[in-house]
Amino acid sequence: MYRHLNADLIVQTCRATQERIAERFVNSGLSKVAAEILAVSEQAAGLATWLTKPHWPLRALAGFSIATILIIVLSVALHVKVQLTFSSIAEFLQGLDAAINEVVFIGVAAFFFVTLETRLKRRRVLKAIHELRALAHIIDMHQLTKDPERLATAPTAATPDVQRPQNPAELSRYLDNCSDLLALISKISALYVQNFDDPVTLAAVNEIENLTNGLSRKIWQKIMIFDRILAPAGIKLPTEPPVEP
Repeated sequence: MYRHLNADLIVQTCRATQERIAERFVNSGLSKVAAEILAVSEQAAGLATWLTKPHWPLRALAGFSIATILIIVLSVALHVKVQLTFSSIAEFLQGLDAAINEVVFIGVAAFFFVTLETRLKRRRVLKAIHELRALAHIIDMHQLTKDPERLATAPTAATPDVQRPQNPAELSRYLDNCSDLLALISKISALYVQNFDDPVTLAAVNEIENLTNGLSRKIWQKIMIFDRILAPAGIKLPTEPPVEP
């Protein structure tokens, strides 16, 4: 039960996180990013399901193409008279080289058709992973301007229609939400390779996980700076309650 990622639960967690951020930071850029991540998670659930299903038209095309190649090869072999006597070693090597080239070309053609389905699925997954990478960098841009020392000494003013962090406690919560969104991006990317065994896609997902982990570490460094700034004043930062999907 707990050995596979559940796409529905990931979508529910993304929705709960988006609602929490939208309620606390109304009309903020981070809430819009959270809404985009929710939409991507819903698309990822559908894509992960599509990856597990065989693409029968492509498989039929590959089988037909390979069968056609084999028929052509057999037809040529049956109608061509092969002379097994050679006048010299050079002539033998020349004939052997031609035969090897033909075998290689046939093998390359068969490999192309056999891997056609995998390459199509890989292309779609890599495009989706590229979107996740862009979202991770957008989250990093949102937290980049949140300077702990500056906000700890001078609260920022919020516009009437946008709720922004105005004190260290709110900014700490804002950064914690950024870290949560990065974790969700990592889990969404893991959905793609759960039932799709492709080394190229797995490498791209590992890259996303390394990226989100690195960005999350930067965020938690800022939160630890808040602890050092506010500890002398006896102020404790509030923590977000865990989200249960």
